[in-house]
Amino acid sequence: GASIEVAKYTERLVPSTRIVSVNSTAPQILNPSTSFIAPSANLIGDVTLGTNSSVWYGATIRGDGNKVTIGENTNIGDRVVVHIAKIQGDSPTVIGDGVSVKAGAIVHAATVKDCAIVGSGAHILDGAVVGSNSIIEAGAIVSPGTKVPDGEVWGGAPAKMVRKVTKEDIESITDSAGDMVELAALHAEECEKDYAALAKDEEEWEDRMERADDYWKKDSGSDADDVLGQGAPGRIFDNTLANPEEGLKRKE
Repeated sequence: GASIEVAKYTERLVPSTRIVSVNSTAPQILNPSTSFIAPSANLIGDVTLGTNSSVWYGATIRGDGNKVTIGENTNIGDRVVVHIAKIQGDSPTVIGDGVSVKAGAIVHAATVKDCAIVGSGAHILDGAVVGSNSIIEAGAIVSPGTKVPDGEVWGGAPAKMVRKVTKEDIESITDSAGDMVELAALHAEECEKDYAALAKDEEEWEDRMERADDYWKKDSGSDADDVLGQGAPGRIFDNTLANPEEGLKRKE
């Protein structure tokens, strides 16, 4: 079959692209123990990720010609693209604290200040600035160089002011960031499990699904009535207490 291929293809083992250095500059995760980077996410080049921040599945943050800075408690959603400008202008990308960038959005060589929401599929383009406590609606296109003042909701293509944010909007921005910090911790725990832990989880799940409610419950391994690790008194169990002769043999 290979002899008739027009463009021959050789399979290669591709190294992980989760965290990639460019020109000897590697991404900086300020607090790895509290940050979550999904297995399929990419941090490339001069990128700084703050404490309690998360980068979700399929997202790409590329600082391969300028700097990308992401603050604390910020979440970069699924399939988001964050990039910089170097050839046409010299613009880094700055995303502040408590920001939620929803799935499929693009932030390109722009600034998003603290406590803002960038809706799903929205584009924040070169030189644009999104103010604090502002909301960019889903699908909106914030044109290059546009300045979105603090506390406003913008939508449309090109994006224009829709209204001022309300007290409920501000609470929603804060709650969204907080909820994502908690969810990221859960995903981080699951993604760190090795094969043995995953196999054990699957076994326990299958056991719960198949075991009838009125049937003997699987031993959890932490019986409050346990005595010296030998089981609970009054139960039938096979150990050195129930079989003293066997215990003497082990000592010998």
